[in-house]
Amino acid sequence: MTFTTFNQKDQTQTQTPTTTILNFERENQAEAFDKTKVGVKSLVDSGLTEIPKIFIHPQDTLPNPQTQSTPTVPLNVPVIDLAKIHESTRRAEIIEEIREAAESIGFFQMVNHGVPVEVLDAMIEAVRRFHEQPEEVKMELYSRDATRAVRYYSNEDFQAAKSWRDTVYCQLVDGYIRQAELLPPICRNEFEEYIKCTIKLKDTLSELLSEALGLSPDYLKGIECLKDGVMMSHYYPPCPQPELTLGMASHTDLPFLTILMQDSIGGLQVLHQNYWVDVPPIHGSLIANIGDLLQVITNNKFKSVEHRVMARSTGSRISVPCFFSLSARVVSEPIRPIKELLSPNNPPIYKELTFADYHTRYKSKEGKSRGALALPYFMINNN
Repeated sequence: MTFTTFNQKDQTQTQTPTTTILNFERENQAEAFDKTKVGVKSLVDSGLTEIPKIFIHPQDTLPNPQTQSTPTVPLNVPVIDLAKIHESTRRAEIIEEIREAAESIGFFQMVNHGVPVEVLDAMIEAVRRFHEQPEEVKMELYSRDATRAVRYYSNEDFQAAKSWRDTVYCQLVDGYIRQAELLPPICRNEFEEYIKCTIKLKDTLSELLSEALGLSPDYLKGIECLKDGVMMSHYYPPCPQPELTLGMASHTDLPFLTILMQDSIGGLQVLHQNYWVDVPPIHGSLIANIGDLLQVITNNKFKSVEHRVMARSTGSRISVPCFFSLSARVVSEPIRPIKELLSPNNPPIYKELTFADYHTRYKSKEGKSRGALALPYFMINNN
């Protein structure tokens, strides 16, 4: 498959395979790129040496080592060992470690979490196999139809600068991938096995987070705030100009909880005291991070923090976040701070809202970091 392109330096018409790089305004160029259904991986395969302008991010959102400073309090993302979780003494220690991490940085890495390393490694290779298929094969799954439970695409919208990654999206319902039969055989079994194991870990975390809030272990399960969700399998190919773009722009996660697997390439950073801090990969580990809506219902006790992914000139990074949120049965019900956490000295910080309310604000064009502006909007004392 070949498309007409324009050289960005001399505007002479050339031919490069599998890609359209048009010298249009950003939104038109984004639509033109999306219509090719080939993704960022195919731009790299075409031998691209300069990234299209739709991928260039504003300068003030990009890394600048010359202006970065060291945080006042050095940050090490906590690594929590979940072994011996059923021993009462150790369980109490784990709950306290999770509480401290959730209240301070909102991120923690987990080892001995119950998901076999072989399952993690197999999932990484399955994601790689899918994204490194011929583009003609991947195109069959390419779609922006939000009603499709399984689809492949590159980036979410046309308004913002696009990120240097491609994605396989899978909807999760009742602990399974909905319409898993749409996944190609090259990755289907590994995706299903990974989700089966991750759901068990999610259920464990639901209990631990409930107890870290001083509530009964089944509290979060009972309100069904971690029941269903979405799994995204991201592929970040090497970028010829990583200093101009990002693998994922700064954001907070909208849902209640994210469980993330990342490969050994690295690139994930969290914002701490206005300083971007690396989250180094640990083979066999998984990462948990607090989402915006969990910050809302805990009345700011647990923190949802900004994070991003750097683009890199070498290596293809793979990550698989699973975002857990409300079940279909309660998705339209009001979301408010948990009453058991409130007191005269700790009144509610957030207004009553719905998932749809928050989603609309989160996806709006205001600001550079979605959750960073969406959360304050719903505060009671927000002017």
